[in-house]
Amino acid sequence: MSERTTGAARADLVADTALALLAERGMRGLTHRAVDETAGLPQGSTSNVARTRQALLELAVRRLADREAKVLALEEMPDPRGGPDSLVDGLALATHRALTRNRELTLARYELALEATRRPGLRAYFDATGARFRDQLAALVTAAGSTAPDRHVLSLIAWADGLMFSCVAGSFSAEVPSLDTVRAGLRELLGGMFGGASAPAKTAGEPG
Repeated sequence: MSERTTGAARADLVADTALALLAERGMRGLTHRAVDETAGLPQGSTSNVARTRQALLELAVRRLADREAKVLALEEMPDPRGGPDSLVDGLALATHRALTRNRELTLARYELALEATRRPGLRAYFDATGARFRDQLAALVTAAGSTAPDRHVLSLIAWADGLMFSCVAGSFSAEVPSLDTVRAGLRELLGGMFGGASAPAKTAGEPG
């Protein structure tokens, strides 16, 4: 393994450990020393990768965006030219993944989003990494027939973020909605956006 590859792997380990600490202990529990200890690295290793706290947070944000992109996998969605029905199926699956196998990352994202409200530099970095998802979603709703993609993207993200926060950190955190429940909510939302179009009902127990 080359020195460059080793460095990249070390940075990923530091970032993954930082995200895990954010989900488990919150922002106050994220320190360079805690990352070293949790990851089993020699003391000072995290400082070599990210010297300042700002650099460590930016590293975590970048890794979060990469990992969420793989889990959400927007490029694997049904062809949006199939209309709202296809969009409902794809977005329901992506949202349900965020509530299940991606739950730890979702919680870490909320920690970083709140910290970004207090750090202008992190705010700009956080928003820039999130633009990739917004741009992809805008392309999907446009292909599905949206006549107001900017407004519809805002509504979709607000709906999904509200659902995820409620079910990960809010008053519904004790229960995770099924894929069918998430799909039904999106069907209602997109039905209004696209003039009452709705996806056909799915049978219970479909894989998520």
